[in-house]
Amino acid sequence: MLGKKEKQVPLDPQNIPRHIAIVMDGNGRWAQKRGLPRKAGHSAGSETFHKAATILAELGVEHLTVYAFSTENWKRPPDEVQEIMNLLERYLKKSVRELTENNIQLDFWGDLTPFSPKLRQLIAQTDEISKQCTGMHVHICLNYGGRDEILRGARALAQDCLAGKLLPEQIDEKALEARMDCRGAPAPDLLIRPGGELRISNFLLWECAYSEFYFTDTLWPDFDETELRRAVAAYQGRQRRFGGLK
Repeated sequence: MLGKKEKQVPLDPQNIPRHIAIVMDGNGRWAQKRGLPRKAGHSAGSETFHKAATILAELGVEHLTVYAFSTENWKRPPDEVQEIMNLLERYLKKSVRELTENNIQLDFWGDLTPFSPKLRQLIAQTDEISKQCTGMHVHICLNYGGRDEILRGARALAQDCLAGKLLPEQIDEKALEARMDCRGAPAPDLLIRPGGELRISNFLLWECAYSEFYFTDTLWPDFDETELRRAVAAYQGRQRRFGGLK
């Protein structure tokens, strides 16, 4: 897991991604490989996330967005879904203050309405605690889907038009983004997907139009500091043109 002490991958401190997004994939397979229940993998993955956030903040990353629970994850076995909910409650109770002690801001993207009142209250308390922080922003995506985010933003635009607050011809990209979860955050520079899958699975579809992608077979609970630095080093080796020429 994160925190190994070994020779570090060198990085250019002047070219650190401003915003990194991570699909935290492979928790269940990590547990199964060790003969453990899948919930053990989710628990290990939450510890990896905690350490990753601290390391990336130290590197100078300003925003970190992680895919914690998707709109499609409800299709998993009910006992696994419940364990993920329980784990999230335990994590918020135990770790949020540790992150805020490191001046890390936490907020949540996605449709939170299906969650229990207890979990929504914990999320609201976390938001309130985080307001005092001024360091890296960590956006945790819960019941999140890229298509759903765009749909919710479009519905908000439609409601404003019906209410006479906005004319259809005034709708542009900024107007839509202002009604999406990503409002106020820069687009991700780098999207990291551990776990061996070569897709983004409905994650940040609007935001990742020009993100650099980094895929690796390493399972998320094994994604240590060296792996993080390799991903950033790969990003630093890319030439970003945004459709233009250099």
